[in-house]
Amino acid sequence: MCTEGDVTELGEFLKACRTRLGPRTVGLPESGTPRRVPGLRREEVAQLVGISTHSYARLEQGRAAVPRTVLVTLARVLHLDDAQRDHLFELAAGAARGPRRRPAQKAHPQLRRLLNELSTSPALVIGRHLDILAWNPLAAAVLTDFGTVPAKKRNYARLMFTDPAFRELCLDWRTNARTCVTHLRLEAARYPGDPGLAALVGELSVADADFRQWWAGRQMNGLRTGTKRLRHPLVGDLTLDWDSLTCTADPAQKLLIATADPGTPSHDGLLLLASWTADPNQPAGDAAA
Repeated sequence: MCTEGDVTELGEFLKACRTRLGPRTVGLPESGTPRRVPGLRREEVAQLVGISTHSYARLEQGRAAVPRTVLVTLARVLHLDDAQRDHLFELAAGAARGPRRRPAQKAHPQLRRLLNELSTSPALVIGRHLDILAWNPLAAAVLTDFGTVPAKKRNYARLMFTDPAFRELCLDWRTNARTCVTHLRLEAARYPGDPGLAALVGELSVADADFRQWWAGRQMNGLRTGTKRLRHPLVGDLTLDWDSLTCTADPAQKLLIATADPGTPSHDGLLLLASWTADPNQPAGDAAA
């Protein structure tokens, strides 16, 4: 049985997707009759997918299991890109699973050991809700001193949307911030009814108009590895390539690592910051601290 939250997520996403399409876009003839609301009607989507209008209505309401073949066809009919298609699959799977209680997270010991070994590359351990579970000294020097942030507030999305210094640091702030929204949207699909995530989304919706608009718009950015440009107050502009490694023991934890091409000003900047923060007796920071 789906919860009300699951129905809202799946149904609202599908409604938003069909609202963005017109009959001509999907090869249907224009009727000439004015539409009360923009986009495709339920019955038109059902016709294109090859199911009854009643079945599609139940799908939007979260009242029916959705075969993968129908999801694949639906993604094609709605012209979903890869990120949107993956999100649709996660929403359908999350609705089937229903809400689950999850234990508190701590950075996995192996990831913490890796952090301690990475002396010239900024690295973070990111958990559920984009919580920052651990970091190395260079990550603190490049991004922000996470140790000064209260443990319950150490969250990458929260910093991105509510910390003016963090916003000023990111030269591609809008792209980075929208990627945070996509991460949270996918997590909402995987774990419907998560009270911690609901609280974070509510907080950021109140705090920032961009977050509120992007969350309501249900648009998805791709979650590819990529380049981030930062304007650091001490070493100037940095162009860093970020990648992530998923923890096998806890797939909800990821190790994010930033690197720069050797010989570039960005690499020199990282080495300079690393020399300032070098302390063999200083372990990686921990969200439990």
